[in-house]
Amino acid sequence: MLQRAFTEEQQMFRDAYRKFLAAEIVPHMEGWREAGIVDRAAFRKAGEQGFLMVWPDEKYGGMGDPDFRFEQIIIEETNYARAGDWFNTLHSRLVGPYLTRFGNEEQCQRLLPKCVSGESILAIAMTEPDAGSDLAGMRASAVEKDDHWVLNGSKTFISNGINADIVIVAAKTDPDNNPHHMTLFIVERGMPGFERGRNLKKMGMKAQDTAELFFNDVKVPKANVLGEPGQGFIYLMKGLAEERLLGAVGYLASAQLSFDLTLAYVKERKAFGKTVSAFQNTQFRLADLRTQLDFAQAYVDQCVVAFNADQLTAVDAAKAKLATSELQVVAADIGVQFHGGNGYMDEYPISRQYTDAKISTIYAGSSEVMKIIISRDFLGADYSPFNTRNF
Repeated sequence: MLQRAFTEEQQMFRDAYRKFLAAEIVPHMEGWREAGIVDRAAFRKAGEQGFLMVWPDEKYGGMGDPDFRFEQIIIEETNYARAGDWFNTLHSRLVGPYLTRFGNEEQCQRLLPKCVSGESILAIAMTEPDAGSDLAGMRASAVEKDDHWVLNGSKTFISNGINADIVIVAAKTDPDNNPHHMTLFIVERGMPGFERGRNLKKMGMKAQDTAELFFNDVKVPKANVLGEPGQGFIYLMKGLAEERLLGAVGYLASAQLSFDLTLAYVKERKAFGKTVSAFQNTQFRLADLRTQLDFAQAYVDQCVVAFNADQLTAVDAAKAKLATSELQVVAADIGVQFHGGNGYMDEYPISRQYTDAKISTIYAGSSEVMKIIISRDFLGADYSPFNTRNF
């Protein structure tokens, strides 16, 4: 694989984070999977050692370094450690930046320090039973009343939903006239009318608490409106490129792990008097997979460079999300096949790689939605062909 561009400081950060995972996270993952939720202490321990939220300014408790490569390291190592169902990055880099990007200084001072320390856990609530990728189909709504807003509705499939202390909730605020007139509300644990439903049982990602949330006449103070009322849809769209890049980094890291697990297995497992790795079919299939992984890694790393330069487009992020999520599924499928019957057994890590993988092609925008975004770009009037020659 081509050499990757991490600084010496970032390499040291990777080594330290790897040790943190080995000591504080990995030994507990099986228990958390059985419980269906990660212990809140995991967030606090990560916060205490500076591994939870790197980017916030020092006045909020962070390192003040926005370089995305720090988060890339956290995502990669978390997945390599087979702890990908601990959604620390959803807290730190997907939801957290909404506070500084769209919030005001009072909100940042009030909320961010506890998020950095891990005392408060973040979630974002967009998806509803009848509205996933189609945000215009959202039914949750809020009405302005004096010094507050009254929020009603329900959300589902909310990651960190049980643990979350602070939930950024998207709701329509002019549903009769404009389906895209949405506002983001900061809903805090303990607000009357804010209730949690089931911790949903899932095919994979067993340790991740994925919940139903209900809002029944929740009085949200105006001080908890994030950004300008009515601009929520625009805010959500602005965050999609980063969300999909975060996903792509994780999907690819998981695919890399599936390859490594499979390679180690076929080099040891014997069939018909020789190792499985000695068969040409094994060599050819893994050679194809290794090539796809290296190409994908080069693209994702370049997307990180573009993001750091504030040049990553929604279309390029969609390509990264599409390619890596599909590759994650392929890598896990190939891995199970080469493990044979053992690959179907939970005691072999490749089994969990397989059941964890499928959701990647669905959430944060399904593969079909990514293809629509990409095709609209190259079919649009502003598209610049790769080759501009006249034939």
